[in-house]
Amino acid sequence: MIRVTRRYRFPAAHVLRSDRFSDAENLRLYGKCANPNGHGHDYGLEITLSGPLDPLIGSILPIDRLDLLVRERILDRLSHRLLNDDPWFQDAVPTAENIVLAVQRELADALEGTSTARVRSVRLHETRRNAFECGSET
Repeated sequence: MIRVTRRYRFPAAHVLRSDRFSDAENLRLYGKCANPNGHGHDYGLEITLSGPLDPLIGSILPIDRLDLLVRERILDRLSHRLLNDDPWFQDAVPTAENIVLAVQRELADALEGTSTARVRSVRLHETRRNAFECGSET
């Protein structure tokens, strides 16, 4: 089994607050990130795939195919946007945790049935001090 990790960047903004909570509760839960005016990040995104080596091409998935999937399914969708407006976050606060889960689901769905490569993990760097990751345990 081979693992391949590819890195991407995208700028986006979000507001960490929920309509289920009062302004005071949102402030308690999310701190300054609950500011209704929002704030932005220059996110770093790492996608790790795993799978068997295809002996004909010498890789588990051509990098240009991965780049195209990530660009069309993730970067074009999230880059330079207010994440709260995206349907992925219609019922969820666009925390970094929810972003990695949405990205993982989207890419897993895109690869299903078209490749032997699978999404092993998605890692999102929100700030220099914060990174969030989700993925399979196997």
